[in-house]
Amino acid sequence: MIKRREFLKATGVGGAAVFAGADPLSGPAFGQDVKTQAYAAKDYAKLLGTPGFSDALLKNHLTLYQGYVTNTNKVLEALALMLFSGRTAAAEFAELRRRLGWEFDGMRLHELYFENLGGKGGMDAGGKLAKKIREDFGGVEAWQMDFKAVGAMRGIGWAVLYQDPATGRLIDFWINEHDGGHPAGCRPILVMDVFEHAYMIDYGLKKANYIEAFFKAVDWTAAEARLA
Repeated sequence: MIKRREFLKATGVGGAAVFAGADPLSGPAFGQDVKTQAYAAKDYAKLLGTPGFSDALLKNHLTLYQGYVTNTNKVLEALALMLFSGRTAAAEFAELRRRLGWEFDGMRLHELYFENLGGKGGMDAGGKLAKKIREDFGGVEAWQMDFKAVGAMRGIGWAVLYQDPATGRLIDFWINEHDGGHPAGCRPILVMDVFEHAYMIDYGLKKANYIEAFFKAVDWTAAEARLA
């Protein structure tokens, strides 16, 4: 919990509001404290030692993930304060709302990525995920070719295997940044980070080598558990 005036002062929201000619503390809930349920960063230290991923790379990546958790909480707190201050029509409110998707999806995609990493074996050829992939792609190798091609596309983003709950169909998607390209209502099955921070410490510009290392380290049990 944070006092409204303390948070506005620390984040600069109050100053921006005054500059815009409004008092950020004059809203209908003035005098109340704002309580929000904060997200907590998950512990993925067990991934250290994963073959193909140096500890230096993983530690940097985990620190970056923790930043998304922190900033998701900050944005939610600021939005709650602006709501209780009656400032939902302010430009700052709109910009923070837009920012929320980027921070939140950055947090959640990293969690999905880390949770489907750290495996040591290949996909169970007789499992339900392999069976579904064969149904929708004609074969596991054909799907891997498609997924790797998505990951190898120029630009920063994510390669994600999604399941459409309306039909059960599996489809590979490119997610631009964190918040652009998600198929509405679909279930993420396998998530691969292809931002430079996910591989450059170990692989430099050789993204293809990182993608191969990723496939060798997938926790297929975790990915299959997401399948409906």
